Amino acid sequence: MAFPIILMFLLLTPTLIFSSPVQDPESVVQEVQKSIIEHRRKLGFYSCGTGNPIDDCWRCDPNWENNRKRLAECAIGFGRHAIGGRDGKFYLVTDPSDHAVNPKPGTLRHAAIQQEPLWIIFKHDMVIKLEMDLVMNSYKTIDGRGANVHIAGGPCIKVQRKTNIIIHGISIHDCKRGGSGYVSDSPNHQSWRGRSDGDGVTIYDSSNVWVDHCSLSNCFDGLIDVVHGSTAITISNNYMTHHNKVMLLGHSDSNKEDKKMQVTIAFNHFGEGLGGRMPRCRFGYFHVVNNDYTHWQKYAIGGSSSPTIFSQGNRFLAPNDEEHKEITKHFGSSENEWKNWNWRSEGDLMLNGAFFSPSGAGATSTYARASSMEARPPMLVASMTAGAGALRCKKDYMCY
Repeated sequence: MAFPIILMFLLLTPTLIFSSPVQDPESVVQEVQKSIIEHRRKLGFYSCGTGNPIDDCWRCDPNWENNRKRLAECAIGFGRHAIGGRDGKFYLVTDPSDHAVNPKPGTLRHAAIQQEPLWIIFKHDMVIKLEMDLVMNSYKTIDGRGANVHIAGGPCIKVQRKTNIIIHGISIHDCKRGGSGYVSDSPNHQSWRGRSDGDGVTIYDSSNVWVDHCSLSNCFDGLIDVVHGSTAITISNNYMTHHNKVMLLGHSDSNKEDKKMQVTIAFNHFGEGLGGRMPRCRFGYFHVVNNDYTHWQKYAIGGSSSPTIFSQGNRFLAPNDEEHKEITKHFGSSENEWKNWNWRSEGDLMLNGAFFSPSGAGATSTYARASSMEARPPMLVASMTAGAGALRCKKDYMCY
């Protein structure tokens, strides 16, 4: 492929994809994916050699269906040790129905609550409307490759006090608050749950969690919330649209257990209709690297309670609104306080007047080593994030 063609693709992609308004969130996801696929087909452009280390680890393999667990070796950043259900059997979901207390064999909830490690896959396309939050057990992978899987229209996913979870390749949207009641959290136990927040994915007091290649939009509260001392988390390759408060990392300014939080945000595409919180951080350490910010209405990255934020190799395209060019937002503190918070920008590409307000000391190389991930040049961000969101995967072909 000739370099000028790639460069033209990188420069034109946001304009081509996001020029016309679309009301329905899921239609936006489908339209964007269709547009991306058409452009990549015209250029003969697939995942190999894009510089995205996660995708280049597994997506070049047309035999992905027989090598599904290869994915568990491809995580990067703080959540790189998440193995999910790698060491367990495959569980085939055949039934999209749900029962919060007595889930039937063959349903997603029945798979997610089992005690042993499982790699969960889907027999066919399905829309799953959950009765209550899907309370996952440890050592599980939800792998939507090969089917068009939506969790939508009800409560969504909760990972609470668990470890080693991979959520990959599904669409999570229009999530609602669930009522209080009993929910099965293992095959032989139900627990009482209060009303849920209505997040797409909640990660609560958990570790080694990886959310990758999901499409998220239009939930009641956050798209992804990481709270109450969760750590060793990677959120990567997701496509997020049509939501105000996108991602909360840290529960509250009084929740000091979040000081141990370490989260990597990488290769995500923050698209149309997003207000802010991409992410909104408290206390911990956050490596925000090689993401594509094509839209925000208020701000992109914010925080309070002295979080450490290292923004590296991202592409920030500011809105035309002159009042919201600043990438960063500091909450609940005067400049005399936040000027000591360690917020650094290194190698970011800032377009249309976007600007980042740095503060604190440097030591960025130390941060990168802690995350065990190196940023790629920001001019490659469009290619590295072109396949963000749930992919289309067909047997004997590379996923696109």
